[in-house]
Amino acid sequence: MKNNSSFENTLPQPKFFGRRKGRVIRVAKTALLERFLPQIAIDEHTVFDPKTLFGVPVEKVYMEIGFGDGAHLAEQALKNKNIGFIGLEVFQNGVANLLSLLTGVQNGATLPEKMEILPQRVDNVRVFADDARLLFARIPDGFVSRVYLLFPDPWPKKKHAGRRFVNPENLKELARILCKGGVLRIATDHKVYKGWVLRQMHACSSFVWTAKSSADWRNPPADWVETKYQRKALAEGRRPVFFEYRRV
Repeated sequence: MKNNSSFENTLPQPKFFGRRKGRVIRVAKTALLERFLPQIAIDEHTVFDPKTLFGVPVEKVYMEIGFGDGAHLAEQALKNKNIGFIGLEVFQNGVANLLSLLTGVQNGATLPEKMEILPQRVDNVRVFADDARLLFARIPDGFVSRVYLLFPDPWPKKKHAGRRFVNPENLKELARILCKGGVLRIATDHKVYKGWVLRQMHACSSFVWTAKSSADWRNPPADWVETKYQRKALAEGRRPVFFEYRRV
């Protein structure tokens, strides 16, 4: 399948670690990737203008990096129809699941002739199905009001620390694309990653931690959408933390 969101002809390819595809994607979700994804994909022709990027006018733009199975992104987009959401995910199975949530097309169902978003939704989601770092250079300064980084791969081994997404280079780019006062929300259930995030963010002068008490990072934010991974972590005895940083 052609990757409609790749900029590999114009941008250098950073080394990527992780999976791009898991178990076999069945017929309906394959059809979504081939027929619906191009309608909402960010590609080399995309213009980053909040008035035209989405199918409806939006007041703000939020971004989720590594949206997993898409449940959090889909629910946030449904609840906030005045906000545009950019989802970034390299894992094809996760992208396919997000498309299923947006359209209602499920495996085993008769495929519609025309694939469209569900009537209760608005056209406020765009997808970049590749490495987030390839997209950063295309995004204007201060374009995004909120970034979600939820349960990223912790790469717990010391020798793999350089693979962790929260690092000085990526934080520099996030600080650039976030507007002043914009929010970076990071959730993790991994002990090593918790300490890593605190150290990396403390060293980054572009962000300030908003927590006033332990309850602010031990409990999910008021508008939180529980994820499948979060439920799995809790079932296995790992308690997530929720860090929120503001762009200064």
